Amino acid sequence: MTAAIVDCPCGGGKYAQCCGRYHAGKEAAPTALALMRSRYSAYVMDNGAYLQATWHASSRPQEPVAAEAGLKWLGLDVRRHEAEGNSATVEFVARYKIDGRAHRLHEVSRFVREPDAAGVSRWFYVDGSFPEK
Repeated sequence: MTAAIVDCPCGGGKYAQCCGRYHAGKEAAPTALALMRSRYSAYVMDNGAYLQATWHASSRPQEPVAAEAGLKWLGLDVRRHEAEGNSATVEFVARYKIDGRAHRLHEVSRFVREPDAAGVSRWFYVDGSFPEK
């Protein structure tokens, strides 16, 4: 499926030079913002393995993440990115349709940077909150 992707779902350019390199395991996302964008693309592409690998062990779901039937992601709008040391937050709005109805997911995501199992420093998604409307 990824071979047919030209433009990156996150809106950051060409897939191979954007999120594709992280999905392929060629390199780790260098910032929490890059990780969040690559996770959005992974949701669009139903890449549950990448989502599991980039989820912090303290909050990672037991079961792999799978796309909901009838869900179509429409776009991503990053509102804010703040990083301090080994922690960061990214606020975004992702638009999607399910069963023909449009929806918005507004989330403030928390990330941490720490060594992975191989000792390489990487960013991980911890959790998210949903601001009041």
